[in-house]
Amino acid sequence: MDVYASIDEVVFFLLCLLRWGPPPTRQWRAEPAQTPVAMTTTPPLLLLLLGLIGAQATVDLRTAAAMAAGLCKTRPTDIVFIIDSSRSVRPSEFEQVKVFLAKVIEGLDVGPNATRVGVVNYASRVKNEVSLKTHRTKAGLIKAVTKIEPLSTGTMTGLSIQFAMNVAFSESEGARVKSPDISKVAIIVTDGRPQDNVKEVAQRARDAGIELFAIGVGRVDMSTLKQMASDPLDDHVDYVESYSVIEKLTKKFQEAFCVSDLCATGDHDCEQVCISSPGSYKCACKDGFTLMDNGRSCSACSNSATDVVFLIDGSKSVRPENFELVKKWINQIIDKLDVSEAKAHVGLVQYSSSVRQEFPLSRFNNKKDLKEAVKKMAYMERGTMTGQALRYMTDNSFAAGQGARPGVAKVGIVFTDGRSQDYIGDAAKKAKEHGFKMYAVGVGNAVEAELKEIASEPTGEHYFYTADFKAMTQIAKKLQINICQEDDPCECDSLVKFQKKVEDALQALTKKYILYNA
Repeated sequence: MDVYASIDEVVFFLLCLLRWGPPPTRQWRAEPAQTPVAMTTTPPLLLLLLGLIGAQATVDLRTAAAMAAGLCKTRPTDIVFIIDSSRSVRPSEFEQVKVFLAKVIEGLDVGPNATRVGVVNYASRVKNEVSLKTHRTKAGLIKAVTKIEPLSTGTMTGLSIQFAMNVAFSESEGARVKSPDISKVAIIVTDGRPQDNVKEVAQRARDAGIELFAIGVGRVDMSTLKQMASDPLDDHVDYVESYSVIEKLTKKFQEAFCVSDLCATGDHDCEQVCISSPGSYKCACKDGFTLMDNGRSCSACSNSATDVVFLIDGSKSVRPENFELVKKWINQIIDKLDVSEAKAHVGLVQYSSSVRQEFPLSRFNNKKDLKEAVKKMAYMERGTMTGQALRYMTDNSFAAGQGARPGVAKVGIVFTDGRSQDYIGDAAKKAKEHGFKMYAVGVGNAVEAELKEIASEPTGEHYFYTADFKAMTQIAKKLQINICQEDDPCECDSLVKFQKKVEDALQALTKKYILYNA
């Protein structure tokens, strides 16, 4: 059924059915020239429909919010409206078509480098009312649309599509050279059966790269609309019962050409700075940070060597499906590290009632192998002995025999979803006394007091908590492992800095000595 209705209207209707039940049997209007279908609605179907509508409403609301906030621009597009003004279209109805065109244009980003709009008027003959090169402003374009007069003869729809291909979309009429960055779109509005063939000419138009939308009104032949429109037909074929409700399609076409500013709407994964481009974005970093190879993360000290060990709770309370999310979270953090022989090394330990080393720091020196090993980690289940796991990490994971490098910063990342079944205080204290930088991440029933006890100072920067495993992605974005190597006094730059500090100190002492003896 191609009748267009708003989300609110459909939800209201479904709620009425839930409250009072469906009528015994009701004839729903089908597409013209089709047999009416008897339809009854059952509660499970209602729940499914409500779920589908809710999912669609989320997308619609996001786009609508972007449009309302001015965060939506139209991708560079050449749009040609092909409007039927045959005898069957009354003058008052043709005025409603022009109002529809004007409202769609109002939502477009009109300009020579943005969206160009043309209008083809047809009946038995075809007239190019507005060419793509004529109007460069929205106001001028809308004014030109209001002056279009109906032709009031036959319905040569195929001829109008051919005209659009040969003339309206030609470079001489203002169409831009074919390019992946510029879309070509034709929107056909008709209310009858064409008097010529449309199937072959529409196929040629689609093959030429023109995206075809077909809007049918009243007694239109639905099979003809489907022959003209691009795939998928559900997105490119629309039907309204009369010209009086054609305005309901305005929002659909405004949103169809809307390209949100992904940086402004937050639909990006840049760690620090997001730079917009039409329908896309790229990431950058603040001063003092370096963009890493993944194109998203930023490092304060890109040249620093770091040994990182993950200590992962694999207890029964985590559950298998959530353990898969934990593995994805680990790999998100690995993506932010500069893994190589000379820089970041990573080890992985899983614990429950016992402790199991998945792989040591010395095993992998590239991200690909490292992430594959994380994906293969098997879930242990059983208890939650966090204190025992912390002791293992301190005594074994960061030992030279396991690949820990002398003089390299050590980072421990502890994940847990519940209260430890043993005492963690001494083990947590020992890890920090050894100079390890400790991060504590808790989900669900994790105890925040224990997380803070594990975390390094300042705890606000080193412990994270969320109630939901699905929100761990946000923690991965926030968790920053910024370890900077201290200056080597033997390096030239450091020696110059040290010499400057000594000179400044001597000058200060000299001034004090002079004042003292004055």
